[in-house]
Amino acid sequence: MAKKKTVNLEPRQARSRESLRKLMKAAAEVLGQHGVEGTTIPRIAAHAGLTPGAIYRRFDDKDALLETVIMSILERQDERLRTGLTPEMAAQIPLPVFAEQVIDSILVGYRANAGLLRAIRQFLQNRSGSEFWKKGCRLEVRSYERMVSLFLANAKDIRHPEPKTAVALGLMMVISTLQEIVVHTPEPKVWKGLLPPDDRALKRELTRAFLGYLGVE
Repeated sequence: MAKKKTVNLEPRQARSRESLRKLMKAAAEVLGQHGVEGTTIPRIAAHAGLTPGAIYRRFDDKDALLETVIMSILERQDERLRTGLTPEMAAQIPLPVFAEQVIDSILVGYRANAGLLRAIRQFLQNRSGSEFWKKGCRLEVRSYERMVSLFLANAKDIRHPEPKTAVALGLMMVISTLQEIVVHTPEPKVWKGLLPPDDRALKRELTRAFLGYLGVE
């Protein structure tokens, strides 16, 4: 009996994974540059060096592709918070220093990805109530809870009578402020003289406000 010919699928599978990686990266970049309405399959294909047909063989339409891309971004964010720093490690960092580091990290991330963050928020809101939206909300809440737990590792230094509530609301105020100032970019001429003049001052004032609310010396 003749032996069956063994087909090595690994190179083909590797090419397929690389093609998908390029596609996902290109879709995220186009979404950040052009927003939800300006993100089209032909534009993504050109950015990825693929044909539109190659994309449609993987995804039914633009929305299916963007759902996959956005969910991947939210999952990676959650995974980074899960594995990047444990509460035990956070407890070794003085709370004022840790707060400054976290606020700086959020500010830098928002500044670098403002367009993408705007588009993700719009895309999620447009699907309010859907399973995709519910999953996205669960991931965002879980990531937020992980961040709160890191701050609570130093709960002994928080003089607010309800440390968990204070950390959660304080972070929400910081994040909302950064979203308004950095992501949604208010007209600078209108707000000149009222807002911090640069990111360094913005970080300093947000850190001061956050720590003051928590009652940290």
